[in-house]
Amino acid sequence: MRRVLAITVAVVAALTVATGCDSGTPDAPTAVPKSPTAAPSASAGPSAPTSTGVPPATSTSPPTPTPIRKLKVGAKGADVLALQNRLTELGYWNGTADGKFGGATQQAVYALQKAAGTGRDGVVGPKTRKILDKGVRPKAKSTSGRAIEIDLKRQLLMLVDNGEITQIFNTSTGSNEYYEQEGETFLADTPSGKFRVSRQIDGWRHAPLGLLWRPKYFNGGIAVHGATSVPPYAASHGCARVSISAMNWLWKNDALPLKTKVWVY
Repeated sequence: MRRVLAITVAVVAALTVATGCDSGTPDAPTAVPKSPTAAPSASAGPSAPTSTGVPPATSTSPPTPTPIRKLKVGAKGADVLALQNRLTELGYWNGTADGKFGGATQQAVYALQKAAGTGRDGVVGPKTRKILDKGVRPKAKSTSGRAIEIDLKRQLLMLVDNGEITQIFNTSTGSNEYYEQEGETFLADTPSGKFRVSRQIDGWRHAPLGLLWRPKYFNGGIAVHGATSVPPYAASHGCARVSISAMNWLWKNDALPLKTKVWVY
């Protein structure tokens, strides 16, 4: 039995030396098999993007601009104030700028539209705004001194100093229609020519054909005077009507004293 064990031990020892476990030579690395990688398919498309949770951008239309409103009698606000200042800048008399579209502003708009030769409705719409932007103004005919010029065709009354128009007013002159007075027929015209202010009345003049406010006479019974109605067309019996407030301004500023030249054409 002892002999068998000895032989066994000897065999084990011989096997240990043969395999080199203690020889000092490092073991060769053991190759680790790799997982096979599938070849990309030729028909495969691009990979789908990873979702980020953010909704895709959508196209939006630009906001619709707020339309510019038409300005007429009764309107109030900053746009009316800007209109009044622009009219004053161009010389169209409309009183004191207060942001309220009243009768004086309407008269100035009439005058502006007349100067441009457009419709005379007293309303500031797209066409009239373009006229304002262009700065349309009439031209004077007199060249020296103070003069009042009355343009019958355009129905404008203009205050002129040395050839420069300083104030422009809406006016209504003779209608050129016939009328009856005390059994006689007369033509309601405003004769053209060169005249001078010859007399005046500071108050109401109760004339046979109606009331005249603070008239300045320049051709017999024909005068520049204030009236409660000054339409944007020829409607008087021969006088040159302006608004009550405009006539008050002319008196207050001594803009039309006696002997002032009055040119009607």
